[in-house]
Amino acid sequence: MGLVFNNETAGIYEAWCQSSQGRAMDRSTEELIMALVEPKPGERVLDIGCGTGNHLLAFSRLGLDISGIDASSYMIERARERLGLRCDLKKGMAEDLPFDDNEFDLAVLINTLEFLDDPLQALREAGRVANRKVFIGVMNSLSCNGVLKRLQGYLGDSLFSRAKFFNLWKLKALLQMAYGPVPVSWGCIMLSSFLAEEMMPFGNHLWNWKHYPFGSFLGISATMIYRIKTDNLWIRLKEARPSLFGAKTLEDLKHSRGVDGDKRGVSL
Repeated sequence: MGLVFNNETAGIYEAWCQSSQGRAMDRSTEELIMALVEPKPGERVLDIGCGTGNHLLAFSRLGLDISGIDASSYMIERARERLGLRCDLKKGMAEDLPFDDNEFDLAVLINTLEFLDDPLQALREAGRVANRKVFIGVMNSLSCNGVLKRLQGYLGDSLFSRAKFFNLWKLKALLQMAYGPVPVSWGCIMLSSFLAEEMMPFGNHLWNWKHYPFGSFLGISATMIYRIKTDNLWIRLKEARPSLFGAKTLEDLKHSRGVDGDKRGVSL
């Protein structure tokens, strides 16, 4: 099992989310999701690893039909306190989602993949329940911030010591394994100059983001394309059995019983 947030780790994460850097990152993440996913009002979205519901609140403001799942009972209870009845919340594992195929239009994993034991299986499950797009957001291992978080993990930080770190190429390889050659688009959020706490998107267009894969937060979306694949089955044709009374054809059978046949015998 990956890292399941308890009161201690949840407190660390929430404290960062409430910081000026965390709030600015959330705003920039919303812009990135809008650009890469293009959510439409009324669409069903599943937030996998929803935590206390920060992103679910943003999706609700966009008019989406929101659902969330998290492995932490503590996180689910906090999210339920914030969201009430407007959100369907469940406790469960990202690698084994308790939902039907194509139950949602969108599935998102935002800072979730880093804390899972089996990221590939989680991506496969996300693709199974989403019929339009899957969005993944991670700390970029190639950024200065990513290097700092990895160092914190090596030094025993309770939040990052068990975290996995991803970059653009590693994520693309995982998506290829999970979904095959599906269309993907990506973008980064990078630290502003002098490493100030305020965050800003790198440019306003995807082509700008695509030319800088070293931002602190990396987002990538995959468009689900479903294919029907069948295996060729070898069919062995057996030699036909002789007809009744040894007749091989209907005509032979008629002649064997008379031209009109015998209605008291076997019907033709």
